[in-house]
Amino acid sequence: MLTKKRVVITGLSGICGLGHNKNDIWNNALAGKSCVKKLNDRFVDDIEFDYPINIASYVQDFKIDDEILSPKEQDRFDTFIHYALHSAHHALIDSKLKVGHDVEAHKIGCILGVGMGGFPLTESSYRKFLKQKRPRTSPFFIPSIIPNMASGLISIKLGLQGSNFSISSACASSGHAIEMGVRQIQTGIQDAVLVGGSEAVLTKLTIAGFNSMKALSKREVASEKASCPFSADRDGFVIGEGAAILVIESLESAIKRKANILAEILGCGSSADAHHITSPHPEGLGAIKSMEQALLEANIKFSEVDYINAHGTSTPLGDISETNAIKNVFKDHAYNLNISSTKSMTGHLLGSAAALESFFCVQTLVDQEIAPTINLENPDPECDLNYTANSSVKKEINIALNNSFGFGGTNSSLIFKRFQGE
Repeated sequence: MLTKKRVVITGLSGICGLGHNKNDIWNNALAGKSCVKKLNDRFVDDIEFDYPINIASYVQDFKIDDEILSPKEQDRFDTFIHYALHSAHHALIDSKLKVGHDVEAHKIGCILGVGMGGFPLTESSYRKFLKQKRPRTSPFFIPSIIPNMASGLISIKLGLQGSNFSISSACASSGHAIEMGVRQIQTGIQDAVLVGGSEAVLTKLTIAGFNSMKALSKREVASEKASCPFSADRDGFVIGEGAAILVIESLESAIKRKANILAEILGCGSSADAHHITSPHPEGLGAIKSMEQALLEANIKFSEVDYINAHGTSTPLGDISETNAIKNVFKDHAYNLNISSTKSMTGHLLGSAAALESFFCVQTLVDQEIAPTINLENPDPECDLNYTANSSVKKEINIALNNSFGFGGTNSSLIFKRFQGE
């Protein structure tokens, strides 16, 4: 019988509206800072933008380092690839793992979640294409936009010769990518894997599409207050962009190279609502099964969980459904939990949401402080749990759970444990 190897996290980094590095992202989250802004200065071209949505959470003042991606290459690849490369480079530095020295290159993989891929470059390229008398495209167009090119370029630039692919499962993409990396380490296929996700789809077309679905917030408030999970005032999510990468490896590998272990991944769960293409099951049945699977693999009681980083998108149906699911799984203990939706600050990063929110779970375990749900000034009576409203909380946290749910009714739950030795 195969004994599953234990999986630990030894490095992480990311980029989003809160910052370009691990420390800035985390410190701004603890401070309850919103990175939701007006879009007026993001879209500058010859097409009028007259949709009622004019806010998003986006990265500012970022240019990838030339040592990561050469100046010649930078224009070839879509923004989500830049974010993924930046995050992977710094996550590997954070882990202090030397490829080919500490771990053989063919035993290190890269698995990323990318929900939508290179929409900005696709949209801009198509506009140029239509204006040409003899239409043609760059030979780099397709390699620049395909979702797996983020993990592909990471493997090329960092010399990773192990498993390399992307997973696309809407807003659960990077949660499933983390789970797949965990499975490869548990079974000995890989000794280490860079996992996470990247997304950058802030275009007029995607915003128009989400707006037509009535998914986005139209709250006529200050932009930084538009994302308000679990609030009675919520009316939709705020779209965001960014990436986060975790370096995970076997406990055996981490101990052998005397790595600084940040946390352990105890369990992963996944399920399907089998209900609707976009709406969650009203009772959260798929979310319930996902959390129960993660708890079962982690071999812990539900009462041992201290904190949940919720999917919490600020949608009318989603927040109630998740709250109902948490109550079903955790019974009376649901009221003892600290819960927060960091999407209140970052907006919804779609395919990379689970990666960034796993980043927050790990940092919570390391620093023993919980980032808040901001903008929770008028709680929905049907959302009556402790959502860590408006201010961070210092508290002993040993086990954290991250939920991510996506269109198509796909669900991911991940359980992390504070590492206090073997």
